[in-house]
Amino acid sequence: MSPHLVATVAGTPIAVDEVDALEARLRSGPRAAALPASGTSEGRQLRRWLTQLIVTEQLVSAEAAARGLTAFDAPTEAELLPDMTARLEIGSIAAAALADPCARALFADVTNTVQVSDEEVTDFHARNPLRFAVSRAGGHGWRVPADVGPPLDQVRLAIIEHLRGAARRRTFRTWLDARRAELVQLAPGYEHPGDPRQPDNTHRH
Repeated sequence: MSPHLVATVAGTPIAVDEVDALEARLRSGPRAAALPASGTSEGRQLRRWLTQLIVTEQLVSAEAAARGLTAFDAPTEAELLPDMTARLEIGSIAAAALADPCARALFADVTNTVQVSDEEVTDFHARNPLRFAVSRAGGHGWRVPADVGPPLDQVRLAIIEHLRGAARRRTFRTWLDARRAELVQLAPGYEHPGDPRQPDNTHRH
């Protein structure tokens, strides 16, 4: 691969200049002080993360276009990633990509057949009886946790929405990982930040 490239996505080249430009925008932004110094191990890991973001955005854009999807087909970001737990479930790269409405339209298309079973709903309620319980009034205007969980029929729809959301995020993450493995080639020095074969990976067991 050319030294001027960081990756190819389905044969489309991604230039080093794109990573340089994105890094420069971050280093001139309001959170610049929190970024690692250039040229350090952590700085190289940041560039690997930016490369992952760029190639994922390119891949998602191509896949959405191939399926004829547009921003008009997109759910909101809050619908797909309602809280920090959801963002952690799907991973930082996919979560960042889902800021783009076309990526969210792709998410919806890839995961629209995902369902949860009655058995999964019943089991979740049995293991988490207070998960959707409404807090009750306590003293001095405070709210305190409920003592007794609501019956299953009362919270069934909330449980289904919760479980289906998590299942859709798993499905999309697995699909995206598989498409990246199939279509993305990374140049040496721009491997995935978590790749144990690259020298700056500090995650050790």
